[in-house]
Amino acid sequence: MTDQTEIALVSVDLEGVRTAAARLSGLLHLTPVLTSRSVDLRSGRQLFLKCENLQRTGSFKLRGALNAVLNLKPDLADRGVLTASSGNFAQGLAWAARHRCVSAHVVMPTDVPKVKRDAVEALGAIIHTCEPTPMADRDRVCKEVCDETGVTFISPHDHPDVIAGQGTIALELLDQVAALDAIVASVGGGGLVSGIAVAAKALRPAIRVIGAEPDGAADAARSKAEGRLLSEANPRSIAKGLLVGLGESTWCIIRDLVDEVITVDDDATVRAMRLVWERMKIIIEPSAAVAVAAALSPAFRERVELGRVAVVLSGGNVDLDDLPWHALI
Repeated sequence: MTDQTEIALVSVDLEGVRTAAARLSGLLHLTPVLTSRSVDLRSGRQLFLKCENLQRTGSFKLRGALNAVLNLKPDLADRGVLTASSGNFAQGLAWAARHRCVSAHVVMPTDVPKVKRDAVEALGAIIHTCEPTPMADRDRVCKEVCDETGVTFISPHDHPDVIAGQGTIALELLDQVAALDAIVASVGGGGLVSGIAVAAKALRPAIRVIGAEPDGAADAARSKAEGRLLSEANPRSIAKGLLVGLGESTWCIIRDLVDEVITVDDDATVRAMRLVWERMKIIIEPSAAVAVAAALSPAFRERVELGRVAVVLSGGNVDLDDLPWHALI
C-alpha cells in the first residue's frame, strides 16, 4: 500500500503553508468573509465568517486534497490516488485528480447518502464500498485497492500536504480581517484546525486558535484535557463530517498549538445552522455549524477579551432530503 502518510509525525510549518498557497494560486476561490449584525448580537462580539462553504466542491477540503495531489511525484500521480471518505474530502480528491488528469478511487461506506455518492461519481472518481463499521473494513478495502492498482493513499487529514493546504485559510483570513483576536474552526480529524494553527500562530503568536467539537464526538477536547491522544469509542452527532478521530500528527499540532476545544450539543448546532441560513442567506452544513455554535455558546460569550473572532464555515454540502430542523420541534 503506497501511502504518503508513512512519515513519522508529519512536519508542517509556515513555509509549507506558504508553498501550498503558491501551488494553489488561481485554482481556488478566494472565499469571502461575511458579517451579520444579528449573529454579532447573539455572540456578544464581532464575528467574521470565512465562507469555505462557497469554495469549489462546497468545502475547505479541496485545499488539502489539491495540494497533496499536485505535490505528488509524476510516477506516483500516474498510478492514481485513493482516499477513504464519505463526503467532502472525497469530492475534493476527485476534483484534484480530474484537474491533474489522473484516476481517483474513493472508499465510501455503504450507507453514505446517494447525493454524496452521486457528487463524487460526477467528478469521475471510482467508488469502492465498505461496511459502515467496523473501521477495520474500511482499512481492508483500502489495502485491497492499493494492492490491486498501485494507487497512492492520501489521508483526509493526517498528511503533511493536506494539513498545509488547509492552513492557507489562515493566510487568507489574516489578510482579509485586521486585528483578529481568535479563529474558531470545527474539529473532526483535525486537519483544518491544525493547518490554521500552524500558520496563524507563526504569523501572530498571540492569536487564539480554538477548536469546536460535538459533545458526542469529543475526542479532541478529552485529549487536550488529559494531555494524551484518546479515541471516541462510539461517536455520535448530527455533524457526520466530524465523527472521524484525530490522527497522531494532527493531535500533536492540536496539543501544542490549539489553545482550547469547545464542545457543543446537537441542539445548539441545529440552532446555529438555522440562524446562518435565515439571517445570512447562505447554506452551511452541520459540521460548519458546530463552529458557529461554539462562538455563540455561553462559555464563549464570557471570553470578553476576544472582541474580533473569525469563524470558519467549513462546508455547505447538505443532504436536502435530511434537513435537521425537526430537532428543534
